[in-house]
Amino acid sequence: MSDLAPGASTAGQSILLVEDSEVVRMLTVEVLEELDYRVTEAGEAQQALQILRSDEHIDLLMTDIGLPGMSGQELAVAARQLRPDLKVLYASGYAESVEIDKSEPANRTSIIGKPFSLDALRDKVQSMLGN
Repeated sequence: MSDLAPGASTAGQSILLVEDSEVVRMLTVEVLEELDYRVTEAGEAQQALQILRSDEHIDLLMTDIGLPGMSGQELAVAARQLRPDLKVLYASGYAESVEIDKSEPANRTSIIGKPFSLDALRDKVQSMLGN
């Protein structure tokens, strides 16, 4: 049973989740799948880039800012070289101190603070994906 607002549909929408903490990744996948999104997960940036180089359909890249080796912001830059229209949702425990490009439309790049509630995650993802 989904917690989606009446009339909202996530059918066919997919999210690439990049999170190096296995526990956080597992819980976030569970929440997103409960909301009927298809989720592909990666534990680090290089794995995410391999997925982005494939022909797998991805509507939204949700990435932790503090990834080892390559930051979430560096990953987003590389991801947009592969997929220029990709929407990016950053997650960070320090969201208030993270600078994101304010020149982009609000539904193309956004940030959510960790820890986030189910409602906050649902609302943020739905607003970015137009649900």
